[in-house]
Amino acid sequence: MAGGGGLIAMPALLSVGLSPVQALATNKLQGAGGTLSASIYFIRRKAVDLGALKWLIIMTFLGSVAGTTLVQLINPGILKQLIPFLLVGIVLYFIFAPDMSDGGRQRVSLSAFAFTAALGIGFYDGFFGPGTGALFVVAFTSLLGYSMTRATAHTKVLNCTSNMASLLFFAIAGHVVWEAGLVMLMGQIFGARLGAKLVLGKGKKYIRPMIIVISLSMTAKLLWENYGTYASG
Repeated sequence: MAGGGGLIAMPALLSVGLSPVQALATNKLQGAGGTLSASIYFIRRKAVDLGALKWLIIMTFLGSVAGTTLVQLINPGILKQLIPFLLVGIVLYFIFAPDMSDGGRQRVSLSAFAFTAALGIGFYDGFFGPGTGALFVVAFTSLLGYSMTRATAHTKVLNCTSNMASLLFFAIAGHVVWEAGLVMLMGQIFGARLGAKLVLGKGKKYIRPMIIVISLSMTAKLLWENYGTYASG
């Protein structure tokens, strides 16, 4: 419904002994299943026009490939420390943003969106990932003026694209722990379909509060986990 699944799954994977890169890679496997399931649901109900998203999908894919390649060379720890503050910004946006249930003002063209937001968020998803769904929702509502329901549907397609691209390159490098990822994948498929049905059935009634609650919860969790790092820094 609202993203944030990676911020729940990543700590779980790390807690059972996976390395950071293995956790990132395995999280992509289970995340790809969830976003694919939700994407198919939205596409079948004509909530998304794939033809109009061609360049957004291409740039998201390329961004994710670049991020996935880079994260295997660089320690993403510093980025993890910045995520709580990014999520605070997302929360504040959704608390104080005007009502966009019927769509807001479009500020950029689809082409500009593809080469900026889609590319950038795709790169972030390949490099780290958690919170990507919320970032896409913010981009669609603030830059393209989409309603919450429409933004959520389109978000799933682009998030699925970045997950698939990242999973492909992690798998080639041998970082995916398939046993854990496939078990999580089954839960993701069921949960994502249920969440997608709730989005189309209830619209903004649940999406906006859900994003705020998830973002606040994950922000508090990450701040607590990183407290020692912040204090020593």
